[in-house]
Amino acid sequence: MLDMNFVRAQFPAFSEPSLRGQAFFENAGGSYTCTQVIDRLTRFYRARKVQPYGPYDASRLGGEEMDEARTRLAALLGVEADELSFGPSTTQNTYVLAQAFRQFMQPGEAIIVTNQDHEANTGPWRRLADDGIEVREWRIDPDTGHLDIKDLENLLDDKVRLVCFPHCSNVVGEINPVLEITALCHAAGAFVCVDGVSYAPHGFADVGGMGPDIYLFSSYKTYGPHQGIMVMRRALGELLPNQAHYFNADTLYKRFTPAGPDHAQVAACAGMVDYMDALGAHHGVAAGGAHDLMRDHEVRLLQPLLDAVKDRNSVRLIGPEQATSRAPTVALALNRPGAEVAAEMAKRGIMCGGGDFYAVRALDAMGVDMRNGVLRLSFVHYTTEAEVTKVIEALDAVL
Repeated sequence: MLDMNFVRAQFPAFSEPSLRGQAFFENAGGSYTCTQVIDRLTRFYRARKVQPYGPYDASRLGGEEMDEARTRLAALLGVEADELSFGPSTTQNTYVLAQAFRQFMQPGEAIIVTNQDHEANTGPWRRLADDGIEVREWRIDPDTGHLDIKDLENLLDDKVRLVCFPHCSNVVGEINPVLEITALCHAAGAFVCVDGVSYAPHGFADVGGMGPDIYLFSSYKTYGPHQGIMVMRRALGELLPNQAHYFNADTLYKRFTPAGPDHAQVAACAGMVDYMDALGAHHGVAAGGAHDLMRDHEVRLLQPLLDAVKDRNSVRLIGPEQATSRAPTVALALNRPGAEVAAEMAKRGIMCGGGDFYAVRALDAMGVDMRNGVLRLSFVHYTTEAEVTKVIEALDAVL
């Protein structure tokens, strides 16, 4: 069991007077930032805000802190340090990758995308059709939002070079079996790109163990600053054309980040690992073991919320009804605009959102009225049982 007093003490937002009395249920849009990240960011701006990697102390220390962030995050994810890089956002990272594949692939070759994704991991790839690349769509079940692996098997052949899919969707919430899907794609000779943005806040994944060639997520959703984090495994990274300055081509973590890094934010990302280390140490587990603590807590709190909404006549629950198979990102299709309901929830101390959340293809495929979109309630491991009760009571009052 998570020690919630310890957990919440690591996040200054919970002691912020202006946020008192409000329960935060839009974590899928961005999490609160832990104090370890804030401390590192503040230190960098105070004492290291110079060009890094120079011979003088402030510069040297700044560069060392940037390297520390990459090395420790890579270790947490089970990959080599130079297989991890930082970019301005996951959307931007994906766009750069798409340009690399545009040069790498030949007309007539194919990629597979899904309609379960956030647009960031589907739109850039679909644009490759303009250059003669065949784009195949792995489609969700219109009733459940589920991606059936048998449907993927029917799409795979020797023309497919890349398969892109989410670890979990930001509206469907179902956790896809990355290990199984990756093994299937690799057996067919295809590379794999996984959008981990909506899963990573619920526990940093063992990317090395799952085996995808590319894994993407956003640090502002994992208690850190606004950066896109990209794992690019060496075999693929050295094969794809360099997208950075020609003189950086021999450095793997620079090959797909043409823009200069945000020094302070990169350095501050080490604070996310500081937090995971502290969480694990407090509970007597390794930093990687904190993943299971976080997930167990979320599952326990999520099921009552799912039970409260799944049988309401005026509500359509998007995605699985069982907490064990999904992330605590709960999208509800209503008979009126989700944004309107979110505004009413705000009056009752619930911070949540309404709209399409850049998952237009998924919601449209499931027959959701796009004029209404959905109401989305999302939480993470620092959410309490009392806050879940509060959101259920607010839903009862509003709906």
